[in-house]
Amino acid sequence: MGRPFSEHVASDEWRRVAEDWIGEQLASCGRVLTGEITQPRVRPWSTQLVVPTDQGTLWFKANCASMAFEPLLHAELARIVPDAVDAPFAIDAERGWIVTADRGTTLGDSHEPTAEDWRMLLAETARIQRVVADHRQELIATGLPDCSPITVPERFDRIVHTFAGLPAHHPSHVSPDVEVELRAKRDAIADAAQLLVEGSLPATWQHGDLHPWNVFAPAGAGLRIFDFGDGQWSHAVEVLSVPYGWIEARTELAWGDLVDAYTDVWGITVSELSGQWSATALTQPVNRALTWWACLAGATAAEWKEWGDAPLYHLKRVLEP
Repeated sequence: MGRPFSEHVASDEWRRVAEDWIGEQLASCGRVLTGEITQPRVRPWSTQLVVPTDQGTLWFKANCASMAFEPLLHAELARIVPDAVDAPFAIDAERGWIVTADRGTTLGDSHEPTAEDWRMLLAETARIQRVVADHRQELIATGLPDCSPITVPERFDRIVHTFAGLPAHHPSHVSPDVEVELRAKRDAIADAAQLLVEGSLPATWQHGDLHPWNVFAPAGAGLRIFDFGDGQWSHAVEVLSVPYGWIEARTELAWGDLVDAYTDVWGITVSELSGQWSATALTQPVNRALTWWACLAGATAAEWKEWGDAPLYHLKRVLEP
């Protein structure tokens, strides 16, 4: 196994190479660095550098191997829906590097998101999904994981087998008793996947971590969604899982007062959504477990201790009533 991602991107050698590349991108556009490049955060899956220039701040992001598709995906989404996703300033697809312009404060940081903020975000997401649903080939070509409903049962089998084979002390180890419970849900997961294949909404781009802290709302420019590393090509309704969990756990807002903003754009009723929403309660956890497992592949022992139960946590959500 190679060097853990977070140790690699914290090294002086990596910083030198990354900053040299950033300097080349600035020079090609006539920008001038006006201060020190800083590294405010390092995670097992990504790191960011803040780049002050004479024409505004830029953000550099480097992703771990499983999320290295993000720069190409971001660029492709910006091409398809330029009114919703800003084109990146520069990318290095091979290394999973992207530079974007600072758009100010996120919607979530600007104020406590209101019901109207959430409704705008859900509606805008549905609008993007409708547009990109016809662009599967282009998005999959970027490296976006194909987690469409038909792929879920086999993925579930593979993940359960993998987690059950982990050492007992591993934070995502599936014990024999839990393995039995999980395998007993296999038919239900397969049925849910088939329902989604036949449902009224398609597979399309799914953000994976949709909330107001991953969107800007610059004055007069509409919402600008960013942070696409958790993305997948999956059933459209899976995108609602994170907003639903966020709203239920962290706000006093009522989900029932918000979700029609999403269904209205798709041209379906909330009642029509219901069966597909229930089905994604069995498919989305499997796909989310994959994201977490993959992004921790290059984690340190300390990082596995901090975040390593996340893959199992999401997988076990299929056991919830």
